[in-house]
Amino acid sequence: MLDELDRAIIAYLQYDGRMPFTQIAAELGVAEGTVRRRVRHLTRKGSLQIVGIVEPQDLGWNEAALIGISTRSNMVNQVASQIADLAEVSYLFQAAGDFDLFAEVYCRDRAHFVSFLNEKLQQIPGIERTQSFMILKLHKLSYRWGEAEQINQPPAIPPSSP
Repeated sequence: MLDELDRAIIAYLQYDGRMPFTQIAAELGVAEGTVRRRVRHLTRKGSLQIVGIVEPQDLGWNEAALIGISTRSNMVNQVASQIADLAEVSYLFQAAGDFDLFAEVYCRDRAHFVSFLNEKLQQIPGIERTQSFMILKLHKLSYRWGEAEQINQPPAIPPSSP
């Protein structure tokens, strides 16, 4: 479980993943080494990823969709594992409801999307049905959730924390 200091460090990094540890440490009233060790621990255990995010359209990936996927009984994990390996899939989750899985997919254009559906996705054993929902316009994309509040900077935690 994340403690208050971990959450505060993460909140700063959600606003600026390149923020120097010295600056985070100064804001939180802790040593830079503490921030460095905490970030290293969080990344090694898989709780935190620090990545560069680029708009897919800037890379020429202009066709986006959510795809609902129904699988055969007891095959969700096997199907999900194969879908997760596809380069076009940026986000994959299991859901309750009419579909077992949802995949967010980015393709270069409509022809690439059709090829992805017919030659990759629908060829995976265990998939019974798919339904595509084309993304026409993105109104919000944010990675600032959880502890990161909608303010200019995350709040500092009391200096008494480790």
